[in-house]
Amino acid sequence: MELWQGFAGWEAFRLPRLLFPGATMTFAQISLIAVLIATLALFIWGRWRHDVVAVLALVATILLGLVEPNEAFTGFSNSAVITVALVLILSAAIRSSGILQRLVRHMEPILQRPNLQVLVFVGLVTVLSGFMNNVGALAVLMPVAIYSAEKTGRSPATLLMPLSFGSLLGGLMTLIGTPPNLLISSVRQDIVGEPFSMFDFTPVGVCVALVGLVYLTFAWRLLPEDRRGAPPPESRFRIEDYLTEARVTAESSLVGKTVRDLEKKGDDDITVLAIIRGNERRLAPSGWAKLRENDVLLLEADSTILKRVVDEAKLELVATEEVDPSHIRSDDVGIVEAVITRGSPLVGRSPTGMRLRDYGLNLLALSRQGRRSTTRLARQRFREGDVVVLQGDLEKMTVILRELGALPLAERKVDLGRPAKVALPVGVLAAAVAVTAAGILPVAVAFLVAVAVLAVFQVMRLTDMYEAIDGSIIVLMGALIPVTEALKTTGLTEVIAVSVATIGAGLAPVALLGFVFVATLLITPVVNNAATVLLMGPIAAGFAVKLGLNVDPFLMAVAVAASCEFLTPFGHQSNVLVLGPGGYRFGDYARLGVPLSIIVTIVAVPLIALVWPLSPS
Repeated sequence: MELWQGFAGWEAFRLPRLLFPGATMTFAQISLIAVLIATLALFIWGRWRHDVVAVLALVATILLGLVEPNEAFTGFSNSAVITVALVLILSAAIRSSGILQRLVRHMEPILQRPNLQVLVFVGLVTVLSGFMNNVGALAVLMPVAIYSAEKTGRSPATLLMPLSFGSLLGGLMTLIGTPPNLLISSVRQDIVGEPFSMFDFTPVGVCVALVGLVYLTFAWRLLPEDRRGAPPPESRFRIEDYLTEARVTAESSLVGKTVRDLEKKGDDDITVLAIIRGNERRLAPSGWAKLRENDVLLLEADSTILKRVVDEAKLELVATEEVDPSHIRSDDVGIVEAVITRGSPLVGRSPTGMRLRDYGLNLLALSRQGRRSTTRLARQRFREGDVVVLQGDLEKMTVILRELGALPLAERKVDLGRPAKVALPVGVLAAAVAVTAAGILPVAVAFLVAVAVLAVFQVMRLTDMYEAIDGSIIVLMGALIPVTEALKTTGLTEVIAVSVATIGAGLAPVALLGFVFVATLLITPVVNNAATVLLMGPIAAGFAVKLGLNVDPFLMAVAVAASCEFLTPFGHQSNVLVLGPGGYRFGDYARLGVPLSIIVTIVAVPLIALVWPLSPS
């Protein structure tokens, strides 16, 4: 702090009274406000990942002397951060067990009516999200929901957005349902000296989730008709429309050359899916596979590029009315549709830049927000929510997709993890919840024991456990905790609390509670729910104390509102996951999300005030 001690007397700086009435600001406080404003601006800009922005904010506060260097990494030891990591591991164990897929299959006979189909799937994901990571619960049910929708002749769009919103609502019900609940519990411990317990969130969370479930059961009708109607045949990927068979002639310049040489001739916009040599068919050949005279090549390319390559290389087109798409599949090699998730190494990179062929994969097609793009694929840059169609070795596909951060869609012969014991993951999760609820062990310790049991009994490989942890959310939380702690150490929380208390002195307590709720609800879509809680939690609690009100209802309002991100596809990973597979547009989220946000506000604010009295007893 020595660097800025000379500025400690900068009492002359006064912010506009409109923002901070009567507040005299120190240089440290002004510096922290500047860092927070810059951080929010970068979050809203969206050019850089949220975890990168959080690290930059931490670095800035250290350099400005607002956070002591020896306190810089205390956020990573916070029990909320550790618990989030452990919950992610347990969620992955349950997901890989297959128990939920089996449960849904038993329900198939009752899923013929659209409203009932939505009710069952949304109800199931809501319950699951209360006890496992909400993104994990969605990832389990999304492929099954797509399969169920297609089997009943409906568009997956009728199910996927309600499913995503249901996963967010389910997270409201328990301490472990979503990271904001764990973080707000940590904020309460700092202020009151005691965290929230496992089921403190349940009375409000269950009521809000039930109201949301009723709404979502019928709300899919608010989607545009072209999204919720039965999917037309032309909307499906028809890879065969872009396949051509060509023979390598004796005069061809490609004789003795490699598959990679051929694809370079097409500027990487032509793909060799198979080499047919006599009675032998070699699918997804290596880029170094050599071509011989009379080889028949199964090519995927735009007609313009194909004609140029055929002419230049002196290939001979094989006269067929239509290429049989089964020629690119076998018992070992197949086609998989997958959605690119947040944090995937594919995001922002092209197929050429990622060298997908080195993974043994061919990219056959790409869909973005329901619009297919099967030309110039080598130049496309992947985005979160893109749906890709890949050809490759099915046995290796599981590991490859996990490495690439892609989630398989529909019911394929691909799973997200190695086979695991079914009962043990569910049993240890239930035991951890029970032990925590009974107050026998703190939540972080109980879940650590549960993960240790899974490791000892080899339910999951250790590498799978580490891969289950979303590093981006851990880094974001760990980096921002010291930054938001500086709100208290610099006295900025006190300044903001006094200012807000002065402005709201004439308002009824329930009106102030509503203000906090709505403000949090509007900030979350453009920032991040974890970051929103870390910023709004101390401020809301601070002015509650200044007004002589209980802090608990205000903390609860921040937690509930931060988890209800229904307005945009990019505010929460669950919304991003369904964007591509559902074929949604940006505005579709507001169609369903605005009414739901209003309903949640109307229900949650008075309910929080009822369950958590505003005035001290």
